[in-house]
Amino acid sequence: MKSPIIQLEKVWKTYKVGEAPVHALQGVNLEIHRGEFIAIQGPSGSGKSTAMNLIGCLDIPTQGAIYLDGQNISELSESDLAQIRGRKIGFIFQKFNLIETLTALENVTLPMIFQGIPEQEQLKRAKKLLEQFGLGDRMHHKPNQLSGGQQQRVAIARSLAVEPAVILADEPTGNLDSKTGHDVMKFLRELNTKEHKTIVLVTHDDELARHADRIAFLKDGTIVKDIKVRGG
Repeated sequence: MKSPIIQLEKVWKTYKVGEAPVHALQGVNLEIHRGEFIAIQGPSGSGKSTAMNLIGCLDIPTQGAIYLDGQNISELSESDLAQIRGRKIGFIFQKFNLIETLTALENVTLPMIFQGIPEQEQLKRAKKLLEQFGLGDRMHHKPNQLSGGQQQRVAIARSLAVEPAVILADEPTGNLDSKTGHDVMKFLRELNTKEHKTIVLVTHDDELARHADRIAFLKDGTIVKDIKVRGG
């Protein structure tokens, strides 16, 4: 059995809306194992975005504990959370979140700058990633000179730049046509099977979730079903 890289133990997240508390997550228990491809699926309002923020070290729980690579991140300061997510989490967003004034190459090198990686290593790694994703002839293009699919491939390359432990993909095909979306999911599957990356896919989409090995279904802030859909 592969060791868990992420553990949520009795995690609650409560927000105040006016005077009324809103429980976005209610006592969630979840283990994600190293090298696993898991989808967290649920409708709007189910708590999946809150779960993504907690797993991605963008927020801390109201109650309970979250372990990332064995470290309890539940009570860390914002600056410590920022350091951990910069090193250990690679994000892929629905809207790509590329910086429009930077080239593809510069977008991919950006997270490495924040981690203090030497400039020559930054360029070497970024060029290799862009070539790996078929963008060797597009690395000096800015986002508005790229198609949606090309922009998402730049975003995937950027997510891998610091060699993170976990790739967190939030509706990664939401702004793409079906063929390009299929290609993006194929890239994620290959990252999982060939490079053994841990992939956490957050989605409302049944078809997208079926690309994963396992699906945890969220409803009203609780996991109502957790099933294996492929693999041993």
